[in-house]
Amino acid sequence: MGYFFVLVDLIRSKYTNMDFKELLAYQKAFKLAMEIFQLSKSFPKEERYSLTDQIRRSSRSVCTCIAEAYRKRKYQAHFISKLSDADMENSETHVWLEFAFACEYIEEATHERLVSEVIEIGKLLNFMMLNPEKFGSKNQSKS
Repeated sequence: MGYFFVLVDLIRSKYTNMDFKELLAYQKAFKLAMEIFQLSKSFPKEERYSLTDQIRRSSRSVCTCIAEAYRKRKYQAHFISKLSDADMENSETHVWLEFAFACEYIEEATHERLVSEVIEIGKLLNFMMLNPEKFGSKNQSKS
C-alpha cells in the first residue's frame, strides 16, 4: 500500500515541478519560431514592418501563450483560454506562411514542411485543451 502513495506523489510532483519547456507543444513551437526567424531574415526590406514582423510575432506568441497557460493550469478555464490564444497565434502564423509562399519568399517544399509543423502544433494544443487534467489542470467549478 505504501508503494501506491509513493507512486501517486511521484506523478503529482511531475506536474508540479515540470517546466513549460518540457511540453512537446512548446518545444515544437519554439523550434518553428526560430526557424521562421532565420528564414525571415531573407525577406525583402519592404516587408520589415508587415510580413516579417507579423510572422515573427505570431510564431513567438504561440510559445509565450503556452508558457502562460502552463503557469495558469491551476485554473482550468484560464489554462484552456490561454491555450486557445496559442492556437489563434498558431493559425495566424499559418496565414503568414501562406503569404510568404504566395509572394515567392519561400519555396514550396519549405512552405509544406512549415505548414505541416503548424498543423502538428495545432493538434498538440487541441489535445491539451481537450485533456487539461493530463497537464495538472483542475476544474475549479463546484458541483
